[in-house]
Amino acid sequence: MRKDALPAVASAPADACASRRGLLFVLSAPSVTGKTTLVGRLVERVPDLVRSRSYTSRGARPGEVDGVDYHFVAPARFRDMIAAGAFLEWADVFGRLYGTGAAETEGCRAAGRDVVLVIDVQGARQVRRQVQDAVSVFVLPPSFEALEERLRSRGREAAGGSDLERRLRTARQEVAMIDEYDYVVVNDEIDACVDRLRHIVLAERSRAAAMRERTRDIVETFRAVDSPLQRTGAD
Repeated sequence: MRKDALPAVASAPADACASRRGLLFVLSAPSVTGKTTLVGRLVERVPDLVRSRSYTSRGARPGEVDGVDYHFVAPARFRDMIAAGAFLEWADVFGRLYGTGAAETEGCRAAGRDVVLVIDVQGARQVRRQVQDAVSVFVLPPSFEALEERLRSRGREAAGGSDLERRLRTARQEVAMIDEYDYVVVNDEIDACVDRLRHIVLAERSRAAAMRERTRDIVETFRAVDSPLQRTGAD
């Protein structure tokens, strides 16, 4: 494998999901809003929905596993991948690079699997420009005060509070962009929020455009002119 090659995409199971092109969901949220937990539970509850694993130039945190939580790569390798056009989107977030592999995402969609990207507002804008049928969801915390408390409880107010202030300022900027999204949900209770996200996925799967390939054969039976009932009526 070349150093800039992307990992192979696992093939989808041979079932009805392969009869349609997968949907692309984009989920954004401020820091510590619980988006990783939400999406983890969502993919457990919704068949044929997979989470895209982002690439990042930052180091792995305790407990994180390469290829499971993220694809961890050196900054130089990340920049090489940008130059090679390997990303569907990428962004600089607090001085660290994050990106979504284009080949992996396309491979899953071509196999009939729906893909959910957990990306920031910068990346979401890039995806919406490139993928016209992408479905975007913004997750809000219950309040600004709740977000600040979560940040403090996680010890993110390093360097005399400068990191906390920066993240709160960024959160304000991100929330100001929610009108650009198709859906907005509030994570006031984890299970309820997962259920709302699940309903969004199922509703989008039932849209006529998404169902066109899967229902084509059924629709064709209604266009047939030589049915027994029609022949009886003609007599």
